[in-house]
Amino acid sequence: MSQHKLVSKETIIPFILVTALFYLWALPNNLNDILIPQFMKSFELNRLQAGLVQSAFYLGYFLLAMPAAMIMDKYNYKTGLIIGLLLFGTGCYLFWPAAVLGSYVFFLTALFVIATGLAFLETGSNSFISVLGDPETAAQRLNLSQAFNPLGAMSGVLIGTFFIFSGKELPAAEVEVMKQAGTYKPYLHSEILRVVPPYLVIGTIIFLWAILLWKIKFPVESKTTHEGAHGKVSALFKYPHFLQGVLGQFFYVGAQVGTWSFMIQYVKDYMHKPEKEAGLYLFISLLAFGVGRFVATALMRVFPPNKLMGIYTLINLAMVSVAILMPGFLGAWALVLSSFFMSLMFPTIFALGIKGLGPHTKLGASMIIMAIIGGAIWTPLMGLISDKTHSMAIAMTIPFVSYLYILYYAYIGSKPKGDLYDTVSNVVASH
Repeated sequence: MSQHKLVSKETIIPFILVTALFYLWALPNNLNDILIPQFMKSFELNRLQAGLVQSAFYLGYFLLAMPAAMIMDKYNYKTGLIIGLLLFGTGCYLFWPAAVLGSYVFFLTALFVIATGLAFLETGSNSFISVLGDPETAAQRLNLSQAFNPLGAMSGVLIGTFFIFSGKELPAAEVEVMKQAGTYKPYLHSEILRVVPPYLVIGTIIFLWAILLWKIKFPVESKTTHEGAHGKVSALFKYPHFLQGVLGQFFYVGAQVGTWSFMIQYVKDYMHKPEKEAGLYLFISLLAFGVGRFVATALMRVFPPNKLMGIYTLINLAMVSVAILMPGFLGAWALVLSSFFMSLMFPTIFALGIKGLGPHTKLGASMIIMAIIGGAIWTPLMGLISDKTHSMAIAMTIPFVSYLYILYYAYIGSKPKGDLYDTVSNVVASH
């Protein structure tokens, strides 16, 4: 694998520009992990209701990923990315009226709009990076670009921990006193308003980035992959490795989002840490995740991507088992460590899933991005399990089951079958 070029000199500039987007879309993704406990406090929600934050968010991905692919298939990557940035920025600005009105439903709507923009960004960026060079180094190249995603994730968690969390956690007795004095509702509204400034700043940056991207020249897409050979959804069903990759991404995103969404609650429940300190555990998880991406990129020069993912998945099955069976100090740090080993899963499943799809790559990419709906389904389910059993540890069985499927995909389901194409849509192999 080391004999193949990762990025050519001709494509280095678009590679860098698109890789920067991986940082930007991570900000709202991981601010959701801060919004969940913040909304639980300010709107007095249970864990199932708070899990709807992820449901609204990932529903946007699910509904817009395919239209995004169709727009980019008809026009080009650049058009799709700019549309995505405009939707992203608009959703961020909607946080202001949502906070003023104090409406949880309005916030969910704003999150949905943000996610529709991210559907364009992720569908376009992941497939663009995958096909921007030697297909043999697609997984390695995508892992490198995705390595900047955790940097954005860590930034999002730090922003949320220090600028959204107030650190005020009122005991029940004080809440009753405030209710009698008529000061409790104003206090809750002040907690809601804390989410506005970070999102307005992010929205402004995103609009500026859209202008920058508009001014930058992208490489002309080959007619064989653009005008002369549009993808067909029906053709994708001929590729078992792709279909099983879609399911693999569904399970993986469910495991990742569920773990991070309830990381703070797990630490608060079993280690009795205040919200700001619990937020640091999430930050350390994302730091481990980021380091894991760079390590995985290096290791893929030696190990085949699917086999390395299989090894990482086995380790994560052990880590989640500790979190379930030994909640507390060991369980919390096992979840933190699991982030290191989940780091390669999204880009590797993505790259393995779209390998050899040729003219069907954009549509295939959109279906894999649609699989992000796993985060919308598994997260509230974990909240429901926790509400019913009064155990955040038992809820971690959802990530455990998810990793079992990923283990299967790594060693069996990811093996390509069907007529495979190279990056210019020529059939190069049949399996």
